[in-house]
Amino acid sequence: MSLQIDVEHANSALIVRLTGELDHHSAHTVKATLEEAIEQGNIDHIILSLRDLSFMDSSGLGVILGRYKQITNRGGKMVVCDVNQAVYRLFELSGLFKILQIEDDERSALTSLGVVS
Repeated sequence: MSLQIDVEHANSALIVRLTGELDHHSAHTVKATLEEAIEQGNIDHIILSLRDLSFMDSSGLGVILGRYKQITNRGGKMVVCDVNQAVYRLFELSGLFKILQIEDDERSALTSLGVVS
């Protein structure tokens, strides 16, 4: 299965919805898309919605960690939401939840960042 990337601007936040599989085949595309959106737009925060992400491997974790570093170096935050059970377990094992904020859904993520869309 391939990966679809939906990017939406909500004031100063970039909402990124991933559908499909984030693996070594699609990681570069996600990285390039997010880097460009962050650099081109007036982006302070990233909300990563993973409700429809069916699979992720270590390449996906690397992309997420890299964008986390990119946005926090600019003084922003990254929030992950709508995480399914399999991806949640991968985040737990990798320790990413120690640095990433998790919310139930996009509305909660926007609220936690103080961004009103």
